[in-house]
Amino acid sequence: MADRIQVGVITQENGPHLSAYLEALRDCDEAAGVALADASGANEEAAKTALGGKLSGVYRDTGAMLKAARPALTLVTMEAALAPPQIEAALDAGSHVLAEKPSCVRAADFAALVHKAQSKHLQIMLAFANRLHAPVQEAKRLAAAGKLGRLYGVEMHLVADQTRLQSPAYHRTWFAHKDRAGGGNLIWLGIHWIDMAQYILGSNISEVAGFSENVGGQPIDVEDAASFALKFDGGGVGTLISGYFLDRGYHSHLQIWGERGWLRVAATEEQPLEWYSRQGTEPPKIERFEYPKGERGYTPFVQACVRFAAGKQPPPVTSEESLHVLKTVFACYDAAKTGQTQRVT
Repeated sequence: MADRIQVGVITQENGPHLSAYLEALRDCDEAAGVALADASGANEEAAKTALGGKLSGVYRDTGAMLKAARPALTLVTMEAALAPPQIEAALDAGSHVLAEKPSCVRAADFAALVHKAQSKHLQIMLAFANRLHAPVQEAKRLAAAGKLGRLYGVEMHLVADQTRLQSPAYHRTWFAHKDRAGGGNLIWLGIHWIDMAQYILGSNISEVAGFSENVGGQPIDVEDAASFALKFDGGGVGTLISGYFLDRGYHSHLQIWGERGWLRVAATEEQPLEWYSRQGTEPPKIERFEYPKGERGYTPFVQACVRFAAGKQPPPVTSEESLHVLKTVFACYDAAKTGQTQRVT
């Protein structure tokens, strides 16, 4: 593999997190050039400003960009309902894919893409950027080292602002419509905690039961509140509350209890990783993990995907892991709709 690669970006007007993605590619040494495909033409100036000389071409047609740029990695940030054909085009061009979540409105659509990727020895990596946050990496290391022992329970919540839902402009976006977004708060925000819990523990969620509701009463047809009970395939149970409840900001929390100890991690840098373990010879005490601040965000994850495509490291998330998280989210929706526990298969 080459030390530096060509990267493609497929997007649209108001592509989710596009500015963060472009800045990350600008700062990634392994990205030799970036070609943009945007049928709307709305992002050309923003791409020129963000990428400067790294912008190798601007196209209105995805196929033309893929043929001309021949990217080793293609970043797809699109409305969920529109993303699958763009991902498929990139795979057909022989490119790995980094995709903004959820990139589908049905798990079956993403499963078909994963099957194609597997047949071509390619990866589709959903943008679960929290994986590379330093406390999350340390929490995964502690769990793998046996500091927690056998899993007993998990409690997690990720709560954002209800304020965003009160804007008529938001009501017109694809985020507010189930047929375009696949769901609401759970598939946009709660999905990160579902991935993070499984990633830290190395254990998949196998069964779900619970509820999803529009508790704020805004004129949207997706949930602003989700509450689910979870069962893990390695044993242990958990709960998740994901919602738009605040006037501003976030409340976030993930706590894991095991037979030998516990750990607690949040999504904000102001709240450190704390953990306690009875494993070892030292008297047990509450420990705190200190780490450099300012290293969160999409840049480390995007750079890891580029480095993977350049052959320098493993993928930060695999196609199969991405698919299982989506299957879990859609199983939650099925559980809420039917009132019955759903297996995640």
